Amino acid sequence: MSKNQELAQEDVATQEIMSQSVGGGVGVGGSGFSIRDLNVYYRQLHVLKGISLEIEPHKITVFMGPSGCGKSTLVRVLNRMNDHVEGFRHTGQVLLDGKDIYDRDIDPVLLKTKVGMVFQKPNPFPISIYENVAFGPKIHKTYKSKDALDVIVKQSLEKAALWEEVKDRLKANAMALSGGQQQRLCIARAIATLPDVILFDEPASALDPGSTAKVEELMVALKRNYTVVLVTHNMQQAARVANKVVFLYKGDIVEIGEPPGMFENPKNELTEKYISGHLV
Repeated sequence: MSKNQELAQEDVATQEIMSQSVGGGVGVGGSGFSIRDLNVYYRQLHVLKGISLEIEPHKITVFMGPSGCGKSTLVRVLNRMNDHVEGFRHTGQVLLDGKDIYDRDIDPVLLKTKVGMVFQKPNPFPISIYENVAFGPKIHKTYKSKDALDVIVKQSLEKAALWEEVKDRLKANAMALSGGQQQRLCIARAIATLPDVILFDEPASALDPGSTAKVEELMVALKRNYTVVLVTHNMQQAARVANKVVFLYKGDIVEIGEPPGMFENPKNELTEKYISGHLV
């Protein structure tokens, strides 16, 4: 049996088992964003300027550009991580499945379960591996029984390619894991809240090459069940995993394209300068 066939069978089994839990299962969604004329300000600083963009379901969209271009601000807009940043304000719309996530009737806490996020530096809680993954489902009560919670934890760790490495030590403190394992645990924790979208803000920048390769393979696998958005400085990484690349510079979208064409024959001079290392 091929690896793809194994993964497909796993998805079917997961959906059947997880019908016991509130919400129907781990990662059976995948929603798209439509961003319309988005402007973001921190006090008087105009950080994002008239951004209009479609983020398609079940694909990996990469935000790329030099430091200060606005890519991290843009990804954090997608699950309202900027709400409590002093001076933050925005105009325009950020639609998730047709609904503006900044509407007054949207609960930002519940939004973060639908749009999960994995940060640059692994940030596991100093509790057991099991309790790290179970944390979200417990807070939001997205399971009906202890058996259902066990299934959520197991399937989330499997989807994060970590189960085989930790299945015999689920009660061990998560801080004892390696950096790469901690990052995959954080991915499992995000999966466990039943998201439709997973945001990655430079998730491999602090990892060794082997761990980076595992995270990249995982992102590619995850897009079957989720919409994935990745922020990266690493053009090679973008070329390896992206379905769509969005190049930003000084708060503007300069070019949108697909690899490898965008890297081999960019249409904009600024993109070409960035790719060749002459734009910082």
